[in-house]
Amino acid sequence: MAIHTVEVPEDSEVFGKTVNAFANFGYSAAVRSHGHLFIAGTIGRRADGTIPEDIEEQTEIAIRRIEEILRLEGLDLSALVDVTSYHVDIHQHLPGFSQAKARLINPPYPTWSLIGVSGLASPGLLVEIRATAAYPEAS
Repeated sequence: MAIHTVEVPEDSEVFGKTVNAFANFGYSAAVRSHGHLFIAGTIGRRADGTIPEDIEEQTEIAIRRIEEILRLEGLDLSALVDVTSYHVDIHQHLPGFSQAKARLINPPYPTWSLIGVSGLASPGLLVEIRATAAYPEAS
């Protein structure tokens, strides 16, 4: 089974100093296997490490990070096939999340599951998004 680990460069403008989290917590940003790219849970932490208070900004940052991982593999957001997002206070934050998502995710839409949770890895985080993308089939 061929597996390729996606490495986010140390000088990534999107991830900034937070790129160290992959090594610090012992996980990969994404893994390619069997024609799919499995993207780890992605949060809305700014490149400088701070966490916005606003759900729309957190959502946009998380999706932009996913977009950057896809770009590193020659893909874009249209390659997403399955997405799961985890939400603190889901009923309170769903409208802002939905607005940010609508600005960034275009048809054809991936499948998407939303799950309410009591908390995430750091205080102040309101959303975490994990995704699976598909590589184009060879013709």
